[in-house]
Amino acid sequence: MIDYFSFVDFISPPVLLIIIYLIAKRRQLREIESNPSYKYYLWGLFAKIFGGISVCFIYVFYYGNGDTMNYYNDNIVLINLFQKSFSSGMSYILSHPPELWYSFDQDTGFPTYFSDPKATMVVRLTWWMSLISLKSFIGTTIILAWISYYPIWRLYQTLVKEFPSLSKQFAFSLLFIPSVIFWGSGLLKDTITFSAVCLFASSYSIMLIQKRNVFKNLLLLVLAAYLLISIKPYIFFALLPGSVLWFGGIQISKLKNKLVRSMTAPFLIIVSLISGYIMLSLMGNFLGDYAIENVLDKAIVTQQDLKNDRYQGSSWDIGEFDPTFSGILSKAPLAINAALFRPYIWECSNPAMMMSGIENMILLIFTIFLLIKLRVYNVFRLMFRHRILFFTVFFSLFFAFSVGLTTSNFGSLVRYKIPAIPFFVLSLFIIKATFVDLRREDAEKLLVTTEQQ
Repeated sequence: MIDYFSFVDFISPPVLLIIIYLIAKRRQLREIESNPSYKYYLWGLFAKIFGGISVCFIYVFYYGNGDTMNYYNDNIVLINLFQKSFSSGMSYILSHPPELWYSFDQDTGFPTYFSDPKATMVVRLTWWMSLISLKSFIGTTIILAWISYYPIWRLYQTLVKEFPSLSKQFAFSLLFIPSVIFWGSGLLKDTITFSAVCLFASSYSIMLIQKRNVFKNLLLLVLAAYLLISIKPYIFFALLPGSVLWFGGIQISKLKNKLVRSMTAPFLIIVSLISGYIMLSLMGNFLGDYAIENVLDKAIVTQQDLKNDRYQGSSWDIGEFDPTFSGILSKAPLAINAALFRPYIWECSNPAMMMSGIENMILLIFTIFLLIKLRVYNVFRLMFRHRILFFTVFFSLFFAFSVGLTTSNFGSLVRYKIPAIPFFVLSLFIIKATFVDLRREDAEKLLVTTEQQ
């Protein structure tokens, strides 16, 4: 029987918090003079750690069971296996053969996710954190929150370099959205995959825009892709269209002739999308269920399964659809709306969901306000001004579409949509700031023209 809270939780977590604070504070003091955005560094880090600790308490005392507790159980079981047989422990981490199951006994305990390779990857990545924290559930979560904060902060710094005036808005988008802090900080798949998305985006941006440390960032890009494919392949699937469009947009911007650029833009976008499709097709064997030929049928099966009676009261239905591109695209508006803005406040049935409901309502109001102000069509014009919007907009909307299509349970939705929300909010802030800049430029041009006349 695993003891989730014991005497060690009164020792290990406080020590870890002190060590982390001293290291983080030292870094902040070293950087803040030349980089004022570091004023958010400690706040963001400890918001994430607090979110992770909250997950521990809510799962143990409110839900009573769940993924995070199962991952911790498997971490402890793996540590016990190492103590029993070092070679068996290494086999679990490196090859994970089916016959390894017979190495477990009453003394080691039995893993919950032995037959699930995606969940097992989480255990392979985090078991040593439980060892360092002296088998503390909270301590393990604190270490994971600390390590997973680095890619998020790295992306934040990458964006601030390109948009210095939006440091506060980006800090909110990446560091302080409540649902992301909570669901993206515990001992869960979502913590690792969200950090992997941030690592992918920052490395890709540095290679494309800043063109520095190409080899290092290429390795980090491959690492991020490996983590995503190993844990949640559909997130990697959702990253590709925006990534290819971002690259295509940058190539368009290099053309000096405006007429040629405007004529070439649609062609390059089409070529980029076709290239992305070909890449996904070539990776079919690696992506398995998420390969092009399987993903449409999987959407149908998953969506129908989640409408089961056991989810009654916390689910919605976007209606029947055929496993064809036209059938699925017909559900795009409903799916995107569901992923980004639901559950609505009146659909929330518990405190955790209410937090998401309030957040969704604020996001919906802000989005409607911005679309009205920009008259919708201006959004596409603004995207060509900052090519990063190709990535942030297409990733957030495509991912929201994918999640909204294949999830009809609110409890699952509030977790699954985590990667999309920060990038969608980032997009709104960049679009709003760009629109203000364009209006100011237009006003200045009008003033100059008037003076000349």
